Amino acid sequence: MARCLSLTGSADFLYRSFFSYSGLRSMKSDLQDGTVMHCWVPKSHKASKPSLLLVHGFGANAMWQYGDLLHHLMPRYNIYVPDLLFFGESWTQRPDRSEAFQARCLMRLMELHGVRRLSLVGISYGGFVSYSMAAQFPEAVEKVVLCCSGVCLEEKDLREGFFQVADLDEVAGILMPQTPEKLRELIKFAFAKPVNGLPSCFLSDYIDVFCTEFITQKKELIRALTADRKLDKIPKIEQVIIY
Repeated sequence: MARCLSLTGSADFLYRSFFSYSGLRSMKSDLQDGTVMHCWVPKSHKASKPSLLLVHGFGANAMWQYGDLLHHLMPRYNIYVPDLLFFGESWTQRPDRSEAFQARCLMRLMELHGVRRLSLVGISYGGFVSYSMAAQFPEAVEKVVLCCSGVCLEEKDLREGFFQVADLDEVAGILMPQTPEKLRELIKFAFAKPVNGLPSCFLSDYIDVFCTEFITQKKELIRALTADRKLDKIPKIEQVIIY
């Protein structure tokens, strides 16, 4: 019997309505190389305001991570909220899974929208992408805010037990939960005050909506993030950084 009501799907619909009500519109852009990126962009770009790009991490989609901040930021900035590749409505046929490729796609996306100068906020995985974007495009990126993002991560940190996970497979199992138990584990990692006692049916509904697409590609993103990563190879950036 088909599920007639999805609380997660309903919440996603409300987020979409809120983003639209806040002055943003949903747009997909074809980058002409087998890559399509979705982004929430201003309905009316105001030249008098600076542009701010909000880059999400692993999770549902960009709306769920930045929805609560819109009313604080919209009066001061032209806000752009993209879905990274293999999240939300963004995807690519290209084989590159590095954060550097994600960053280049974001820059091309911003150029398509006529944005040549901007600041960045990156959460978790989005912080890695934001840092790479600042390193590759110093003339375009003015300031960078990194939230919960270990850009100084090295491959050996996992091997030496720096994190509470054994290997990348365990990381992938937590970031892309396929069971309510794994989603509860993710909630404990992600929130300072995690909600306890969530019914399994609600958690399964969330998994059905957000955790069943692009699983292989997302695992590849995680592996690419740590592969041969060494501190002395991480480029230095000159922008103002806020942690």
